[in-house]
Amino acid sequence: MEARAQARYIRVTPMKARRVVDLIRGMDATEAQAVLRFTPQAASVPVGKVLDSAIANAAHNYDHTDAESLFISEAYVDEGPTLKRFRPRAQGRAYRIRKRTSHITVVVASKGETR
Repeated sequence: MEARAQARYIRVTPMKARRVVDLIRGMDATEAQAVLRFTPQAASVPVGKVLDSAIANAAHNYDHTDAESLFISEAYVDEGPTLKRFRPRAQGRAYRIRKRTSHITVVVASKGETR
């Protein structure tokens, strides 16, 4: 049994989101929720929402599945499209600002099952 959740076009850089995702990969689902709740990085909020969604998907799609019996089998961050903006600088120049986005994916599975 495997359930996945994905959040796309999240306005956090993939490098910063990967730091948070690397913390929880392979953990039990409830333990990962607790870790994300107290992690100071801003990316922990969207990653926590994706994890909550994956747990809810598992409960909805596979009856009577509780978060205690789940672990994070896969968690990764892909790079989304980059928004390009310009910042005015001295003497009429303009510097490019890159606002990066991320696609966050979390897959949870039952503890008895491995990939």
